[in-house]
Amino acid sequence: MNALRTTLLLALLTCLLVLAGGAIGGRSGMTMALVMAGVMNFVSYWFSDKIVLSMYGAREVGEQDYPEFYAMVRQLAIQAGMPMPRVYLIESDTPNAFATGRNPEHAAVAATTGIMRILTRDELMGVMAHELSHVRHRDILISSIAATIAGAITYLAHMAQWAAMFGGGRDSDDEGGGALGLIFMAILGPIAAMLIQMAISRSREYEADRGGAEISGNPLYLAGALRKLEMANRQIPMDANPATAHMFIVNPLTGGGLLSLFSTHPPLEERIRRLETMAYGPK
Repeated sequence: MNALRTTLLLALLTCLLVLAGGAIGGRSGMTMALVMAGVMNFVSYWFSDKIVLSMYGAREVGEQDYPEFYAMVRQLAIQAGMPMPRVYLIESDTPNAFATGRNPEHAAVAATTGIMRILTRDELMGVMAHELSHVRHRDILISSIAATIAGAITYLAHMAQWAAMFGGGRDSDDEGGGALGLIFMAILGPIAAMLIQMAISRSREYEADRGGAEISGNPLYLAGALRKLEMANRQIPMDANPATAHMFIVNPLTGGGLLSLFSTHPPLEERIRRLETMAYGPK
């Protein structure tokens, strides 16, 4: 169900991109939008891992640096039937972790020094199994594509704003739309794109929780980690780029109320409840 939902949401996001291009320039605008998405996805596919690791000052570590942690990741990769990913460490007191890379053969997992200090070995195992599950399901690629398309829609929306201000856009008799379509796209396009992108990200988090619990062998490992991480991230917030928030195991950004609609992560309470249901069965 999660895979089907993700496919449908990506299709909806692509349709929104084509409509955004069409609102600005008709069929030529649609073509421009698709070309733009293709170029951005190509760059994201090949270089997003290097960009995000550099952004957070992550340094690659080997078995000689952190033998216990490295051996844990290697054992989890074996249990998941995956190649050994590269392992990175981020010097940050905020406890968090993420995975990146375009496929299992070119993957990397990164953890902060903060998360290694506050979690037990079992809890850290649950977290890293979650990240490997993201890699196995190619969630990094899916999320990168969603973020890229959403970014392209936002860019086209800015173009629509300028076109509407200066009387641009297609005539109302040119396949419909005109100024009204420009205004609609300029205002609602970015909001709709962000909501769809966030829905995709939340869906993949649930799936990674389930897959991580299977890899580690105990859903309670990750459930215990999430409880600690929620509290610790409130106490020591991370100066994270919003464009990369979806990559972390817990949302590094804060916000409640209406802002929760735009959260890249599902509620932690619900994630913990699902993991406990896997361990104990439905109540």
